[in-house]
Amino acid sequence: SLVWAATPGMLFQEDKQTNLHPLSLSWVFGYNSSLAVHSLMDREDRVLLYISSHIVVIHDILGNRQYHLQGHTNVISCLCVSEDRRWVATADRGPDALIIVWDSFSGIPVRTIFESHPEDGVSAIAISQDAKYLATISAGTVQRVCVWNWTSPTEKPVCSTELRPEFGYQDYVIFNPQNPYEFVSNSKTRVIFYLWVRGKTQDKRTTLLLSLQTFNSMVGHFSQSVFHFNNSQALTGTSAGKLVVWDAVSPRSPSAELRVKPHSMKATKLVPVQKDSLTVLMVFESCIVTGDVRGQVKFYNGELQLLTCYSHSKVGPIQSISFSKTPPDPPGTSPACSTSCTTSSQPFVASQPDSSNSVSLTLNRNFILSTSDATVLHVATDRTNFEKVMEEAKKAVNAIACHPRQALVAVGSHCGLLKVWDYQQTKYLVSRIFTKAGIQCLSYDPEGYFLAAGFTDGSVYILDAISLQSSCKDLKFSRGPVTHISFSHNSEYLATADEKYSVTVYKRVLQNGSRCWEHLAGLHSHYKPIRSILFGVQLDSNEPRLLSLGEDRQLVEYDLNSSSKDHLVVLHRDRVEQVAVPLCLAWYPQLSTESFILTANNCYKMKLYNTTTKMCRKTLLGPTYGSPLEKIQILPTANTTDPQKHYLAYITKDKVGLQILPVDGNPHKSSAFICHPDGISDLASSYDGLYVFTAGGDDCTVMKWEVNLNALDAAASLGGEDLIPFYNLLDGGREGEFFRELEDYFYYAQLRSHGIDTLETRQVSTHIPLEEIPSVMRAMGFYPSEEKIEEMINEVKFSKYVDTGEQVTKINFGDFIKLYINHRPAFGLSMKKIQQAFQVLGYDNENGDKVIGRGDLLLLLQCRGEHMTEDELVQCLTTLLGKRLGGGGSELDTYDPLGAAALTEEEIPEEITAEIFTADILGLPIAE
Repeated sequence: SLVWAATPGMLFQEDKQTNLHPLSLSWVFGYNSSLAVHSLMDREDRVLLYISSHIVVIHDILGNRQYHLQGHTNVISCLCVSEDRRWVATADRGPDALIIVWDSFSGIPVRTIFESHPEDGVSAIAISQDAKYLATISAGTVQRVCVWNWTSPTEKPVCSTELRPEFGYQDYVIFNPQNPYEFVSNSKTRVIFYLWVRGKTQDKRTTLLLSLQTFNSMVGHFSQSVFHFNNSQALTGTSAGKLVVWDAVSPRSPSAELRVKPHSMKATKLVPVQKDSLTVLMVFESCIVTGDVRGQVKFYNGELQLLTCYSHSKVGPIQSISFSKTPPDPPGTSPACSTSCTTSSQPFVASQPDSSNSVSLTLNRNFILSTSDATVLHVATDRTNFEKVMEEAKKAVNAIACHPRQALVAVGSHCGLLKVWDYQQTKYLVSRIFTKAGIQCLSYDPEGYFLAAGFTDGSVYILDAISLQSSCKDLKFSRGPVTHISFSHNSEYLATADEKYSVTVYKRVLQNGSRCWEHLAGLHSHYKPIRSILFGVQLDSNEPRLLSLGEDRQLVEYDLNSSSKDHLVVLHRDRVEQVAVPLCLAWYPQLSTESFILTANNCYKMKLYNTTTKMCRKTLLGPTYGSPLEKIQILPTANTTDPQKHYLAYITKDKVGLQILPVDGNPHKSSAFICHPDGISDLASSYDGLYVFTAGGDDCTVMKWEVNLNALDAAASLGGEDLIPFYNLLDGGREGEFFRELEDYFYYAQLRSHGIDTLETRQVSTHIPLEEIPSVMRAMGFYPSEEKIEEMINEVKFSKYVDTGEQVTKINFGDFIKLYINHRPAFGLSMKKIQQAFQVLGYDNENGDKVIGRGDLLLLLQCRGEHMTEDELVQCLTTLLGKRLGGGGSELDTYDPLGAAALTEEEIPEEITAEIFTADILGLPIAE
């Protein structure tokens, strides 16, 4: 098989396969600095394995290549690597949590364990010395410890036990290298030793707690534990710089007889090895190795005598240490055993206090250090110096921007680190660290000369795009953290939005012969968070126009020409939604005579608004991949053979995707892929449209995605043409009962429009008048508001007006199906929404249920929202409750108020719950 024929390094020997997906992961910038970084190769090779969000990255540093192991849908929470570096086990937390064992030689997942800890996923994992067993600890409040034989096909653990809450949150586990039936875990306050027995359901375990009184000395919090390499002892590092030595009360033996006997461990010593907190404790061959918060790496022999110490003033708290598999090639001398070291730029200091101790070959192993401040170092012990391999963002990455003319991407972090990469060569170019505040947003000017950065303290920096040096003094006029920043098409203006719902505009000026921007005006233009700011160009001139969109459903356009110092003029203020919340905004490509603005809302709908009148011209079903669209960008198509073909890049809460334009509601014209399970903070596309970049916020990573538009076009073609994709969106499809019912109602509406009782010859038609649209919609279970009805009718009525100057007065069956699918709720009626309304409008009755009083309900229906008249309310309730008021005959012309009141009291209870309102009044079924 591919696995057993695999050899080290073959991942990077294979030719790159053709990208068969619309988006494929090409590169990952940044990594999870809270997890270990492992060295996979020997000697001077720099092949690292680390975690970036939900991706396992195998990174050949010298060859500048990456290989990505993709399989998790949640952020990876822990990992472990076998002794021979071949088998890598990863686990995650969250819904549908997985444990995956990978072959690092071939990149193939050889075993996936589903539902290992279904409640909350996995917090810690370890692999035995023989690479046969895994030990896992769940991440829930009540933790469960399981042992798995991953080489066996069974889905159940071979052994498991539940831990009591008083044991503390166990977040570290490791096997005894000499006995795969024994392992240890620890929390900050407790250490637990386990001896598991095959075929038994419970572990034999000992839990130990140390206090100040145990050794009459401060112990500190536990960090990591290990088993000693040559006796029955175990060690635990503490935050007080001490090592706790545990020993068995009775001698242990790996024999079968003693395996089944409970054993007990006891703290016998507390060895103060240093003052600084120990963060890493490991056993490597014949040495005990520690790492601490000051960046020191110390080697001890079996009696805890110090052999060698490596330190450097600029290395942060150590997160992990990983040694190369074999010693480096023997040099002419062995300075690692000497008390002196070569002098180089920022060298590690290697000292050997006791040269009488024999230093094993362990001390000649090169090793990889990772720190909690997101730095990875390669330490060459034979030269006693180090090399910085990676330095990444240690806080949230919320800002990315692509250069408009070159293959450059700028990445900004909350830690103040700004880096620019050549994404074509995946080469780091320049960086700058801002110490006063974190970077929240970035934008290049259209020419690519300047890079604007918005910060968490409300300041704005205008930087030279190449050197990242400030081009003018920083601007601080925003009232809160800057969330959006953008240049106008001619760089005349720069606009920002902040968390205090304000828009601030800066105008370009000349200072000492160089371009700069100064504050023009600001305005508190929204009362909820601003989702987008967007510069455009006036239709009848080359002047810029500026719009902002907020969660308050307001689309605000500003009059830049009329604005003056400290006075920002609003040109138009339009409400663009009735119920839904708009989330993003973009200029729609000029695909027809009419110009549009494109928005997307939290109900999975995309809307086209006329750029001049702001009238809603179309409502369309958007991508439905678990969460609404958060940001959208029209993909540049400079190299596309057909200039009329346009595409949209978008992000949802955790996915990145592409959409073929024009948008029409066809689900096969879009695709999406998980990129940052804990949330995406920003989106950018390259100037040529060949790459899309996503920033993951708290996961501290940026992902580069290669675009393959041919794959997206092929998927859309396979989905069918014309109405075929839309038939599949109907319950039961083209042959289903729902479709036949829709046909019946459509043709009944035809009859009704001609007159039900007419005796004249009927004209057979495939159309119905626009006035019948609401009736058929309601008959099919979609109950639009009056504003929604007006939008639907106007959408059809003016669909050809720009081209022909005439209004459409009727609609055919195919167009009606599209209209229905695009306007109806994306996921149908929801009992949850009715319950939410009762939570807001109701009160708690004696039974603790949320209810609305009968009188209050009638008053709300007549006074709030699209309020009903009394006659409309009576007619509606009469129809719903199956009775008629007023005089005889077929028409409801008059109503008896007394009869209406009697009906109301008789049929509607005094207190109404959400369930009563849904089932008894509306007559809708409630799902079990």
